[in-house]
Amino acid sequence: MTASVPIRIAIVDDHPMVAEGIQAILESYDDIKVIATLSTGQDIIDQSERLDPDVILLDLNMPGIGGLSTTEILLERRPDMRILILSMHDSPEYISSALSHGAMGYVLKDVPTEEIKQAIDTVMRGERYLCTGAEGSLNPDGSDAREQLTNREQTILLQLAQGKSNKEVALELDISVRTVETHRKNIKRKLGISSTAGLTRYALEHGVLQGTGVSL
Repeated sequence: MTASVPIRIAIVDDHPMVAEGIQAILESYDDIKVIATLSTGQDIIDQSERLDPDVILLDLNMPGIGGLSTTEILLERRPDMRILILSMHDSPEYISSALSHGAMGYVLKDVPTEEIKQAIDTVMRGERYLCTGAEGSLNPDGSDAREQLTNREQTILLQLAQGKSNKEVALELDISVRTVETHRKNIKRKLGISSTAGLTRYALEHGVLQGTGVSL
């Protein structure tokens, strides 16, 4: 039998002791390889293509580009990127914002070692992961709040609601058609809408198209 390929992890945290501690924890697992420890959002934005990590462990509060903006930029370039937020903040605002910006999971820095590993394994399967503390803070009654659209998704919703095709939106925003298609799919999933007409109606009802002259 051949050994399985280890999960490639990039850690992004501006506190060296934290990054080194997480690295030491993760490297105790045979199926994980830490390929980089970086200190800023700009570092991972610049190096993500070269490093090609399977999962990025990303802090929220960093100098320069914060974790939320970093997440959005990384996913704009590669929508299938797996980003796991590792933070000390357990407030619902932080957690819901991270998820709405496209993070696949949220883990508090004080969780047991095995929970960080569980989070990585979960997002590698394409599933969302919230640690116990984060899940309790976000949904204390067990309910599941609707995900919010990111700024980029709102921009694309506006373009689509005006009747533009995926190709036209891609040209307008200087992104690939595939990226537009991925955003379109995520917008429909988040809003529970299946048709373009439904997107247009939603945009009108929520003021997205205000001042554009578009009507149904």
